[in-house]
Amino acid sequence: MDQLELWKDFNVAMVGATAALAGLVIVAASVNIAEIIKASTLTARLAAAIATLVLAIMTTGAGLVPGIAPGWYGAVIIAATLLACGFQIHATSRIARDRSPQVRMRLANSTLGFLPLFAYAVGGVLLLFSVPDAMIAVAVGTLTAIVSAIGVSWVALVEVLR
Repeated sequence: MDQLELWKDFNVAMVGATAALAGLVIVAASVNIAEIIKASTLTARLAAAIATLVLAIMTTGAGLVPGIAPGWYGAVIIAATLLACGFQIHATSRIARDRSPQVRMRLANSTLGFLPLFAYAVGGVLLLFSVPDAMIAVAVGTLTAIVSAIGVSWVALVEVLR
């Protein structure tokens, strides 16, 4: 049994969970949209969080494609990760240019947004080379994407109103 088949149940669970969470984040952000837009960096941070959740959806969904070869799956993960990286880099650069007193805390939080991207990149490369247990790195990417997005969502829902 190949490693993608072993991770089928995980991928099924995570594609559903991350899709639901992405939708929830978008709907939740709409509740405070007026305040979110006033915060100079929050829109970029939300976009990066949503992009990372979309990356998780794409990654877990692609893992369910019947007969996909590990190398192709790794290539899909790498390409999708590069796209999501653009959003995270944009958010981090917006924060770095911000002159508010909380810039250091925001930069630290923003660097945490790179953790799932790093895990996905590692997993994608390992899959390209058919390394056993490469899916562990992909799973770490998925789980950290969820945690990261929940953190940014909390800021958009609660902290923006303080």
